[in-house]
Amino acid sequence: MKRRTFLAGVLAATNACPLLAALRRERWDKAAEVLEQATAKKQVDAAVLHVVQHEESFTRSFGTAASADAMFLLGSISKPINVTAVMSLFDQGKFRLDDRVQKFLPEFKGAGREGVTIRHLLTHVSGLPDQLPDNNKLRKQHAPLGEFVERALGTPLAFKPGTQYRYSSMGILLATRIGEILSDMDYVALVDRKVFEPLGMNRSAQGLGPFKLKDMVFCQMEGAAPESGSGDPQAKEWNWNSRYWRKLGVPWGGTHASAPDVGRFLREFLQRRGQAVHPETAGLMTRNHNLPGFRPRGLGFAVGQASGSAGCSDETFGHTGSTGTLCWADPASKTVCVVLTSLPSRAANPHPRVIAAERVAAAARR
Repeated sequence: MKRRTFLAGVLAATNACPLLAALRRERWDKAAEVLEQATAKKQVDAAVLHVVQHEESFTRSFGTAASADAMFLLGSISKPINVTAVMSLFDQGKFRLDDRVQKFLPEFKGAGREGVTIRHLLTHVSGLPDQLPDNNKLRKQHAPLGEFVERALGTPLAFKPGTQYRYSSMGILLATRIGEILSDMDYVALVDRKVFEPLGMNRSAQGLGPFKLKDMVFCQMEGAAPESGSGDPQAKEWNWNSRYWRKLGVPWGGTHASAPDVGRFLREFLQRRGQAVHPETAGLMTRNHNLPGFRPRGLGFAVGQASGSAGCSDETFGHTGSTGTLCWADPASKTVCVVLTSLPSRAANPHPRVIAAERVAAAARR
């Protein structure tokens, strides 16, 4: 090859790299347009879209979100994050998935409770309810988390453990309580030590952590879930935006994080890096543990095609949050999608987060 031809080829390749990167980023523009329009119309106050495919990433903020690092109340995306902290203790051999809950919480007994295992808690087949019957009363009283634990320990089971699927925030609560006992640290410190620090999630906190309430994106309350205080004019002191609730940081829904940090969390499982849990444990957490006919669930994660967006593969895992959040990772396309919004999930159908994520999934296949 002549020197002139060689140099021309090198120059063309060099110039093509930024162009190629720009073209790849443009694939996510249709997803971004959804959130741009939703914020322009004032349907959504704030949103952030974060997409990673292979080693390329795209992040954009919308509306009142101050930056791409804006911190949102994640809602139930908190569940797999908190369960990861608990599973780091599994890696240390401190418990087995089929250990009885009563082994660690002796007061959890009677009326069939002896049959509940840690696996049951993590896959929503324990018989425990989603929310406590007196959830609103406890929140109005600004009850500490320990009181929620005490009530959950005595709440009747709705069915024999393992015989039905019923989404259960209280199951995650008791699993986290076991984590506290086994680690000899409170769950806030446990999540920080076992998840946020090793994964470099510097814009994340269980509760408020070192951040202030004003640092967080506020949730729109119209159309929010009933247990959030929506529709109750007296709920300002205990709803999603109250200092009490934001600081309490419940393990089933009280984590704050930026979209890129949620992406870092998902990549731990997509790439099985072994920074928070062993690679084998990451695989264990993102495969189905429930019986045929039950909703597929991993350990803390939703799994299967339904856990992602239309067009995602059966290998997908992720979670949604009632505060207006959504995240998934699809090993088939090596894609991570995070859509955080301030609009409650029940407030719109279809929700902009869903439409945006569907466009990410469609673009990821190309």
